[in-house]
Amino acid sequence: MSIIDIKNLKVHYPIRSGFFNRITDYVRAVDGINFSINEGETYGLIGESGSGKSTTGKAIVGIEKVTSGQIFYKDVDITKARNRRRLDYNKDVQMIFQDSMSSLNPRKRIEDIIAEPIRNFENLTTDEERRRVQELLDIVGMPSDAIYKYPHEFSGGQRQRIGVARAVATHPKLIVADEPTSALDLSVQAQVLNFMKHIQQQYNISYLFISHDLGVVKHMSENLAIMHRGRLVEIGTRDEIYNHPMHIYTKRLLSAIPKVDVDHREENKKHREEVEHEFQEDQSKWYDKDGGVFPLQKVSGTHWVALPQSEVKAQLKEEK
Repeated sequence: MSIIDIKNLKVHYPIRSGFFNRITDYVRAVDGINFSINEGETYGLIGESGSGKSTTGKAIVGIEKVTSGQIFYKDVDITKARNRRRLDYNKDVQMIFQDSMSSLNPRKRIEDIIAEPIRNFENLTTDEERRRVQELLDIVGMPSDAIYKYPHEFSGGQRQRIGVARAVATHPKLIVADEPTSALDLSVQAQVLNFMKHIQQQYNISYLFISHDLGVVKHMSENLAIMHRGRLVEIGTRDEIYNHPMHIYTKRLLSAIPKVDVDHREENKKHREEVEHEFQEDQSKWYDKDGGVFPLQKVSGTHWVALPQSEVKAQLKEEK
């Protein structure tokens, strides 16, 4: 059962110019996308910087204003403010930000940072609130004396874990995780991802996991959507995306995943170069005359790709 459904979501920013500062065009950051996230599922949204993935996450949380389209939560359109209040949407949907330092108030102690969302939605005594904060810190593996400290006293990985603790403080149903590990060392990345998985299993939380790194998302997501130029270029299960990619942009992202394979180093390099050459030299095959993404075509029950129907058939023949 889906917890959230995105229907033709668009977020456009006006471009103003001229003496009268009139709107002459729009930046189409998100330009009509559709996907659904199931209860307890981690859904991956992948793309390079500027693809529109973070804007999508912020629109779902309510930080960015939606130009058009609908976001359904429990079958109710929450793009309308009155519905958000009625459903406690701001309590049930939280966000983990990419930059852990700027997302934590440097003037507040960790106790107040984690307790803030609790104070907004619950009426606990001081002792009950402190116990809840301690429980949350225990869940993410932070020491009990962390409540007395400030954000600058922690490492990047510890701050990100504090961000996770704050996000789960209200027992949300969905967490939008925007590049939660991109600024961390590999070993610390693994720690944070393991904590996120542990919390998901404990509370049955759904994640929208936003990243540019297909290597990281592989270990977190059952279903994925690849985003480029404000639209989705491919949607599928983990197996379909990683083992049977059809769009050149998906193949390009996959080829960029670092491989520790000394014996096949030259083969991997050659494959990367071939994919990059095809992406750069044959744009008309993969994008329309204006450089836009084609409409999605159904390949199977769970696999969709943004290509002309004729090209989809041609690729399916090649695979056979």
